[in-house]
Amino acid sequence: MAEPIETRLFINGKFVPSTSNGTFDLVSTKTGDHVAKVHDATKEDVDLAVAAAKSAFPSWSSLSPAERGKPLARLAQLVLEAKDELAYLEALSTGRPVSTYFDAYYANTFFDYFAQAAYPQGESSMNTPGYMNLVLRQPFGVVAAITTWNVPVVYLAQRVAPAVAAGNTIVLKSSEKAPLTSAKMAALISQAGFPPGVINILSGRGECGSAIAHHMDIRVLSFVGSSRVGRAIQRASADSNLKNVIFELGGKSPAIIFEDADLEAAAKDTENSINFLSGQTCFANSRIYVQKSIADAFLAKYKQLAELRVDGDPTDPTINYGPLADGAQSQVVEKYIKLGRETGKELTSVQSKSPEDNFFKPVIFLEQPEDAVVMKEEIFGPVVCINTFETEAEAIAKANDSELGLYAAVYTKDLDRAVRVSTMLEAGMVGVNCTSPTAKGMELPFGGYKGSGIGRVSMLHSMDDFLETKSVFIKVAGI
Repeated sequence: MAEPIETRLFINGKFVPSTSNGTFDLVSTKTGDHVAKVHDATKEDVDLAVAAAKSAFPSWSSLSPAERGKPLARLAQLVLEAKDELAYLEALSTGRPVSTYFDAYYANTFFDYFAQAAYPQGESSMNTPGYMNLVLRQPFGVVAAITTWNVPVVYLAQRVAPAVAAGNTIVLKSSEKAPLTSAKMAALISQAGFPPGVINILSGRGECGSAIAHHMDIRVLSFVGSSRVGRAIQRASADSNLKNVIFELGGKSPAIIFEDADLEAAAKDTENSINFLSGQTCFANSRIYVQKSIADAFLAKYKQLAELRVDGDPTDPTINYGPLADGAQSQVVEKYIKLGRETGKELTSVQSKSPEDNFFKPVIFLEQPEDAVVMKEEIFGPVVCINTFETEAEAIAKANDSELGLYAAVYTKDLDRAVRVSTMLEAGMVGVNCTSPTAKGMELPFGGYKGSGIGRVSMLHSMDDFLETKSVFIKVAGI
C-alpha cells in the first residue's frame, strides 16, 4: 500500500484523533506482528459524533431523494474501485483470505440500489367522511450502528445506505478487531461528497459501544454481533430513551440432508458454509443432520472436501482458508473443541492446530448428544457437528431444538418435502438445495427467529427500520 493506514475517527467530515489520544494495538492474527495503533473512541467522542450528526440532519433530510442519492451512487463506484485495498486491509486485520473477499461487490450493489430507491412511500385515505387522512414516513434523525468483524464492509453498507437514503444521519462504530476497512470507507465517504456530519465512523471498544447504546439523541440502533451483547444493548435502550433496536445476532444453523439429495452438492455446499471464513459467520451450517442410510457416503465426501482447504498467508490469492480473527477467538474455539471431545466422537485425522498463528483446520464431530454444549452454543469457528436421523419428523424436531434460528437448509429432490420442511423449520431464512453463504437474494429479508435477532435487513425492507410512521388527520369541509 502506497498510503499510510488510516486509524483515526471520522467525525463531522474530518479524520480526528480520539479526544483522550488513547489508542489500542491491532496485531496480525497470523504472525503476531504489529499492524497499527487505532484510535479508541470515548464517550466524549461519541457525543461529538452525535452532535455532528444532529446538526447535519435538518439540511440532509430536507434534500430531495435524488440529491441524497448522488453521493450514494458515487460511493458505490468508489468502493468497487477500492476492492483490492479493502481486501488487503481485511487480511491484515482478521486474517481473512483475499481470495474470499466479495464485500466490495456487495456494498457496491447496496449503495447503488439505495441511491435510486430513496423514495419513502406514504399513504392516503378518504375512508372517513369529511376527512382526507395521510400516513407520513419520516426519518428519525440521528441513528447508529455497531458492527462486527467478519464482513465489516457488508454490514456498513447494509446499515448506512438505507439509513441515509431515508434522510437520517448516522454514527457507526466498527469492531475493534476489524477497524481498518471501516476507516477506509470513511475516506471514500468523504470523497463521495457527503456533507459533513451525515456519516460518522468511530473505532473503539466497550466505552464507545456503551455510550452509543445509552445515548439519548440516538433514536435507532442497529447491532450485529453476539446474543449476549445484544441483550446488553436492549437493556441500555430500556434504561435510556427506548431507542428502536435492530439485531442480527448469533446462529446455530442446521442443514438437513435427506437420502434422495444430491450428495455431491450437499457435501460441497455445507462444507463451504461452515469453513468459509474459517467458520466465523453467523449463518454457518454448524449442525448437519444426515439421513442414516446415506451417512457414511456423505461423511466420506464431506471429509475429503474439508481436507482440501489450503491455509497460509491470507494476502496470497491462492489461499482459501485463513486463521481465526485473534488469539481471544482461538481460545474460545479451543474451549469448545475440548468440550466436544468429551461428549462425542471426532474425525481426528482432519483437525489440527498451529497455536502460534491461530490456525485451526476443520473440526468434524460425530454422535454429539443433542443437549451437548457444542450443539447448543454458537462457536464461531470451523467446528461442525454431524448427526444422523431416520424420519422427517425427527430431523425437524432436532433442527428446531435451539434458541437460535437464523438460517437452515434442506437438501432433497422431493418438492413436496422441501416445501413442507421449509415451512416447519424455525429460522428466518431457509435454503432448499442451497445454503449460506452462496444462496442468493439480496432483496429478500435477512434476519432470524427466536434469539437470532429483531428486524430484517434487505433492499426492500431495510428502509422501513429507519423511518417513523405518522398519521395526519385533515378535516376538510365539503367532502
